[in-house]
Amino acid sequence: MRLLIVEDEPTLGELLRRNLAARGFAVDLAPSKAEAIAFLDAEEYDAVLLDRGLGDGDGMSLVGHIRGRGSEAGILILTARDAPADRIAGLDAGADDYIVKPFDMDELIARVRAVLRRPGKRLSTVLEVANLRFDAAQRRAYVAEQPLDLSRQEAALLDLLMRKEGAVVRRDEIQRSLYNFDDEVTPNAVDAAISRLRKKLRGAGAAVEIAVLRGVGCMLEAKRQDLAAAAAPPR
Repeated sequence: MRLLIVEDEPTLGELLRRNLAARGFAVDLAPSKAEAIAFLDAEEYDAVLLDRGLGDGDGMSLVGHIRGRGSEAGILILTARDAPADRIAGLDAGADDYIVKPFDMDELIARVRAVLRRPGKRLSTVLEVANLRFDAAQRRAYVAEQPLDLSRQEAALLDLLMRKEGAVVRRDEIQRSLYNFDDEVTPNAVDAAISRLRKKLRGAGAAVEIAVLRGVGCMLEAKRQDLAAAAAPPR
């Protein structure tokens, strides 16, 4: 899941970026309206956290820019303006939520997840394939109900592959989901992430396989013997 934060106050912007990255999201930070437009035109985001009071204009106008591109990204407006008329204007413009500063960080993250879980959004709460389960809200994986220790990037990769079970996920999509624009991504970074996740799943006895199409991408699916067992009639 990839998020864009549009916030011109450096301390708050960095605090948001660190906290959301720690919860498993890939996060980009734009300190101005102009930079936000450049990010939005270059990348597809799952959610945008948008400050209204930007130095180069009202952030509210970015809602129209996002929706005008046909994007279904969740939009959460962050602002010190708490008048009912301001809230109504934000929601009527196409935002999904309106959060007044100052706010509790855990509540903000819960609201981001809630927006992503709404119909038409991308974040299901729990994903399951064979004996593998991933709790998207808590960023935790389980094999046969035993916890599986994953890094942030490994959890993000598993999330992406389980959501597209049985379909090939291209390398460029994996890279966009795992890394921010500021990350230094080596040529073999995606391959290394896939390899680490495959090793952990196999070591834990997960009844899934990650098939790799070299130079193209990879696909997660239940092992064939497990599919056959599931389809067999009871005796």
